[in-house]
Amino acid sequence: MFNKMSKREFIAASAALTGSLLMSKTAMGSTKYEILMLNKDPENSKNKMIFSPRLLKVQVGDEVSFLPTDKGHNSEIIKGMLPAGAEKWKGKINKQVDVVFDTPGFYGYQCKPHANMGMIGLIVVEGDGMLDNLEEARSVKHRGKAKKAWKALWEEADAAGFTA
Repeated sequence: MFNKMSKREFIAASAALTGSLLMSKTAMGSTKYEILMLNKDPENSKNKMIFSPRLLKVQVGDEVSFLPTDKGHNSEIIKGMLPAGAEKWKGKINKQVDVVFDTPGFYGYQCKPHANMGMIGLIVVEGDGMLDNLEEARSVKHRGKAKKAWKALWEEADAAGFTA
């Protein structure tokens, strides 16, 4: 009837299935990325309430999954930091959010409960019209630690050549 699977066999089968799902997604010409929602940075415990990575450049059609690695977080778009015609998202606390990016431009997002603590991020989607909402996104006002976090994040995006 049923064969019992060892833990090693189960892990190997799971990895093969996951790999095949990712390959089929890649075969369709798009890539899937993951952004972790964390209470603290595993590489620097002084950095608290973060998205990792907090800056990401993707192509039109790519998908990003926001994973609630630690409890108490969500991911949602920031008003004024979304290209015209793009779809907003607002995830629930402790729930994974999957977003497919179909419009080039700059997408600023936050964890609503921790935005004032600087839990913010930026996704840049390449393509024609990518820079159309750059100035609007840069001009959005932020409060608390988010103000300093956005200043640093825009500097990082500039240094990476994402804003040119």
